[in-house]
Formats: sequence, structure tokens, C-alpha cells
Amino acid sequence: MRKASISRKTAETAIEVSIDLDGSGTYDNQTGVGFFDHMLDQLSRHSLIDMTIRAEGDYHIDDHHTVEDTGIAIGQALVAALGDKRGIRRYGSCHLPMDDAQVRAALDLSARPFLVWNVAFPSQKIGSFDCELVREFFQALATHGGITLHVDQLHGINSHHIAEAAFKAVARALREAVEPDPRKGDAIPSTKGAL
Repeated sequence: MRKASISRKTAETAIEVSIDLDGSGTYDNQTGVGFFDHMLDQLSRHSLIDMTIRAEGDYHIDDHHTVEDTGIAIGQALVAALGDKRGIRRYGSCHLPMDDAQVRAALDLSARPFLVWNVAFPSQKIGSFDCELVREFFQALATHGGITLHVDQLHGINSHHIAEAAFKAVARALREAVEPDPRKGDAIPSTKGAL
């Protein structure tokens, strides 16, 4: 049962996340931040990880805490659902084109969090959404999910397309990494014997 639910409550946000790694990409995400919900829907759909997310945040300040804390909670849910990571592929990568944008994502479910972020948005906002929050989300996801994550923009002139390509590329890489490896059974994918 590669499922997990996380509840995270602070003075700034209240987040509930439920995931199923062996889902079909079914999602029901409601964070109060419209563009972010759209991106989370892409993350679920293209990773084939079922996600239900409810978030309430201090929107009167801005969307920062809600986006970051959602990334934290999803990362924690991934760790819980993966357990000791026995039998998974561990690595994943994707080159994803979306119209003018092309983004490459590569990740390792290593338990050694690190983010390399080479993405530049031509605008500061997508609608009312601050573009800098895309990086904040992935930083929180990588840190709390124990993920070595590299995201590189190869092309792109439209901020919406760049952000969406990043979420979809990470989703496809994550899908590959969490999948059971049919050649390794229940072995831990490391020469150390632990991740």
C-alpha cells in the first residue's frame, strides 16, 4: 500500500495531502491559489500519482506560505508512501516540450535533498501568481521529499508555458522514479543497502 496522508498546521497555513503512488493520476486539489491548483493537477496527472490536497493559507499576506507549505507536505507524503524505497527505479528524467518552452527534469529519490534550478521567467507574474513561487515549491518538495532534483529550461518565452513544462517534466520524471523495477523485485536500489 504505497499511500500516505499528511496533515500540517502552522500559524500560517493548514495543509492536508493524500497521495497514492499506484494511482492513475486522479486529482482533487484546492489550495485557494488558482494557477497553483492547475500546476498541482498537472503534477498528479502526469506522474500518475493520485493526489487530494486541501490548503488554507494567509492569502492576505501573499501566496508564498501556501505554496511552500504544500510542497513540504507533498514531500513528506512521498517519503511516507515510499517507505524504505525497496523495489523502485529510484531515478527519473524527462525532456518536456510545451509550445515555445522546453524543460528538462532529472531526479534521484536519494534521501539527499538538493535542487539545481536553471529556469528564468520572462515575467514576474502569471496572472496574479508570483513566478518565483515555482522555485519555492520545488525547493520545498526536494528538501522534504529527500529528492536530488535538477530542472533546466532549454527554451521558453511564455511564463505560463515554462512553469507548466517544469511541473510536467518533474511529474514524468517522478512517475519513472517511483515505479516498481520489474528486474529488481524488492531490492533497495543502492549499493549501500539503504536510502
